[in-house]
Amino acid sequence: MVFVFDAELWIWDARRSESWTFVSLPPEAGEEIRDLAGGAPRGFGAVRVRATIGGTTWLTSIFPDSVRGTYVLPVKRAVRKAEALDAGDTTAVTVEILSP
Repeated sequence: MVFVFDAELWIWDARRSESWTFVSLPPEAGEEIRDLAGGAPRGFGAVRVRATIGGTTWLTSIFPDSVRGTYVLPVKRAVRKAEALDAGDTTAVTVEILSP
């Protein structure tokens, strides 16, 4: 299952001083992923993915966010630097589900 979407980078308020940066998956994607993950949640409800932004691809996990009602993808500093992105920027994102 692959999702391609545009999203704005945002900083997690609870860890603002550490600049944890994320993008939110579209709500429809979140619903499909929740259905796929079913009753076999990993730690924190994480789902393994291959993510791509620009020319950068990496392996990570997405996490459910009850505030936004969908999953969120952490975008590490190395990716933001390689793609010249900051919080508030909008970018194209590809997320491929590797395991529910």
